[in-house]
Amino acid sequence: MDIKERFDKFVKDSKRVLKVARKPDKAEYLDLVKITALGILVIGAVGFVIVLIGNLVGL
Repeated sequence: MDIKERFDKFVKDSKRVLKVARKPDKAEYLDLVKITALGILVIGAVGFVIVLIGNLVGL
C-alpha cells in the first residue's frame, strides 16, 4: 500500500466518522462535565490521602 492509497483511505474513513458524529446536546454535555469533575476530585482526594499518610508515617 503506497502513500497515496493510505492517504485516500484516511480521508474516506475521516469523512465517514464526521458524517456519523454529532454535537452533544446540553444535557449530555452537562453529564460529561459532572463525570469529569467527579473524576478529578476523586484523583485529587486519593493523592491527598496518600500524601497525608506519608506525612503521618514520616516518609
